[in-house]
Amino acid sequence: MQNLYRAAHACLMQADIEQKLVGAQQLYTAWQQGDLLRDNESNFPVQPILIPGRPAKPELVHPKHVKQRKLSTPEGRRALLHAVAHIEFNAINLALDAVYRFRELPDAYYGDWLQVAAEEAYHFSLLRARMQDFSCAYGDLPAHNGLWEQACKTDHDVLVRMALVPRVLEARGLDVTPGMMQRLREVDDAETVEILTIILRDEIGHVRIGSHWFHYCCAQRGLEPDATFRQLLREALPVPLRGPFYTEARLQAGFSAEELEQLVDMEKNWV
Repeated sequence: MQNLYRAAHACLMQADIEQKLVGAQQLYTAWQQGDLLRDNESNFPVQPILIPGRPAKPELVHPKHVKQRKLSTPEGRRALLHAVAHIEFNAINLALDAVYRFRELPDAYYGDWLQVAAEEAYHFSLLRARMQDFSCAYGDLPAHNGLWEQACKTDHDVLVRMALVPRVLEARGLDVTPGMMQRLREVDDAETVEILTIILRDEIGHVRIGSHWFHYCCAQRGLEPDATFRQLLREALPVPLRGPFYTEARLQAGFSAEELEQLVDMEKNWV
């Protein structure tokens, strides 16, 4: 029987896109079938991963060098699709890293994050197919490395990872996706809207998984979750908290109404 942690690491470090997509799906299936064993082998310790498995392109640049274009143009929609595909590719690696790295959690944690990896792979496949309609392939445009940089900064503590990646970076995706969908409807791009609808639905579930395990970790350590989350935001965010927040989606994703009110207050009074 294959070791879960070794299998997740192998898929995480896989640079070939096709093999990573297939591997993520196969891992989740194998977990569901009981074909993976949790064996925290002494000769397979957790290591920092500065560069996960990814193709040579896209070129990684500073975020300010990633051009923003209007969605009313084909170039703008191509850039949007490429940017979202890059997020989804990184999200596959983030989910696999959550499995490989944090080894002292209940079985349900690993099932949740393997499901996330498989769904992120599906999202990437949808976006890649849509990019072909714009004569574009993943890697044709530059991208930034913000998601993985945050993974490295949170690789020491599962509580910090659950707080700052799913509940901050991925939750921000919930906030901005409806606006993107509206602009795409205005230019009659129903195909891309349909893909973003699927992604938004699934990402609510991914943030909800992050919320669940963040609260689990807080309970294990006797911490009050709302205050702990706000403290981590203050300590870790290099820029002010950004709204507006998509309240309905965030409530579905495990934020409480009181917590959202606190986040709005933080955004208004960030210094």
